[in-house]
Amino acid sequence: MPQITASKALQRFRVLDLSRVRAGPTCVRMLADFGADVIRVEPPAGIDPNEAMFAADRWSGDFQNLNRNKRSLTLNLKTAEGREVLKRLVAGADVLVENWRPDVKARLGVDYESLRSINPRIILASISGFGQDGPYAKRPGFDQIIQGMGGLMSVTGLPGQGPVRAGLAVADSSAGLYAALGILTALLEREESGEGQWLHTSLLHAQIAMMDFQGARYLNDGDIPRQEGNDHPTSSPMGLFHAKDGQFNLGASGEGNWRRFCEAIGHTEWMDDPEFENEKLRVKHRQRLNQMIQTVFMTATVADWVQRLNAAGVPAGPVYSVPQMFEDEQVRHLGVAKTVAAWQGGQRTMITQPVTLARTPADIARTAPGWGEHTDEVLREIGYDERDIEALRGAGAV
Repeated sequence: MPQITASKALQRFRVLDLSRVRAGPTCVRMLADFGADVIRVEPPAGIDPNEAMFAADRWSGDFQNLNRNKRSLTLNLKTAEGREVLKRLVAGADVLVENWRPDVKARLGVDYESLRSINPRIILASISGFGQDGPYAKRPGFDQIIQGMGGLMSVTGLPGQGPVRAGLAVADSSAGLYAALGILTALLEREESGEGQWLHTSLLHAQIAMMDFQGARYLNDGDIPRQEGNDHPTSSPMGLFHAKDGQFNLGASGEGNWRRFCEAIGHTEWMDDPEFENEKLRVKHRQRLNQMIQTVFMTATVADWVQRLNAAGVPAGPVYSVPQMFEDEQVRHLGVAKTVAAWQGGQRTMITQPVTLARTPADIARTAPGWGEHTDEVLREIGYDERDIEALRGAGAV
């Protein structure tokens, strides 16, 4: 059966996806959308204690969105036969992605040295909660735990309300994206050296890296970031404001934007106010300035202000719910969502890749695979015949 390829960009690469939950699948999804042949290696029925939940969630929009463009092979790595199948897969693969605890890899023979002995060109990408070694290496890592330890919850929310979780899986998603970047870098380096390598990232490191603005301020200036609510910590006027019929965001930071803003709302005299003479002073006197702005904004609607300010070159935008977000004309123009026919029947709508390559763009060619849908197909590709496949099934390996 010919492969269904989403793009030509990475179609020469085979990726083994042994990851679960979000960070690993996020990483591999990027490779799959750009055409890599991704084989999602999953335990057969009766192996995983979370099997019932796993099976029920398979048709969910989240699972489908994370695992589209992949094939599925069931494999029991607790059996000798299953580990032998994995070795054959590794021999012909370019990348293996996993997010087990660091000690599990060696026990199953998926540590880098074991893989390298089979295929010196293999690239192993490991994603963990806290890193591959160190005092927390064996701890389980979940996104909200990492948001707390990585500082994000301390700067999210209104001043004084206490730590607040961000509304998206920042640590998981960023770790997945950093891992994908590492894989692509390792593949480029392999073109020169001819050798693979081990790369790893952690949710904790990735979360702190996403805090670069706040972290750099503290490390270099001694400025301890705190909760600022909807106000920007170092720029003003910048934040959330009320109009006659709702709320919208304003971004009038910098001297050019400040002057254009004053002109657009008809208050050029504010430019001569000594308390607003520069950005630092506008931050210092933010409360007074925001009150003055708020009085003006209550005289018109959100649509009026967004149109007027953008026409003047001042950043402003409405605050959408998720349904409103997908209805926006620019979001529709960008092709942010794509509907694909599903193998189970019906359709699934997914979020497209946010980076566009002019000649070899990413695409969504198919929904997430059925559990073990491609097991026989993949086994035949690596040299197993029908008798071999039946023997593997009899041994509980697939």
